[in-house]
Amino acid sequence: MTRSLAIQAGIGIASGVAGLVLLRRRAASAEGRYALRIAGTMLVALCLFLTGFALVASMVGGA
Repeated sequence: MTRSLAIQAGIGIASGVAGLVLLRRRAASAEGRYALRIAGTMLVALCLFLTGFALVASMVGGA
């Protein structure tokens, strides 16, 4: 795995952890729960995309 793919995977893992923290957090209002759910889901999706692409690129021997 090259340095750029390791950085990409690291950012993906960090965004996944941040997304899971947001999804587990309790909000005071219904609007707050909605906002936390959207932000957490977007960060987890970013995690899946970045780590998935890094994994596939390292498997096929990409840059």
